[in-house]
Amino acid sequence: MGKYYLGEFEEVVMLTVGVLYNEAYGVSIKKEIEDRLERKVSVGALQSALKRLEQKGYLSSREGESNAKRGGRPKRFFTITASGKQVIEDTREMRNQLYEAIPKIALDLKMI
Repeated sequence: MGKYYLGEFEEVVMLTVGVLYNEAYGVSIKKEIEDRLERKVSVGALQSALKRLEQKGYLSSREGESNAKRGGRPKRFFTITASGKQVIEDTREMRNQLYEAIPKIALDLKMI
């Protein structure tokens, strides 16, 4: 099987889980993305991405303590797996290779 590369939103979610480390759960991930990237994130899109990334083996999750404030529901915390670390590195390498392959003139705004 060939390498899998993350899509843009999947990459943002994975990197944000890494940034938050032990505090990466749905609401904190959403808030971090919105604050850092000044970009709105729907709860549905985020939950779908988290589920998809966990099914692929790039994230793992665990339940935290139950909380009366949350109606007794525990938070689900996410962490990056070894496979997740590898796919992040592969995606970064692929993007860097593409950036490095762009001829300087292609980005010279004076020529446009």
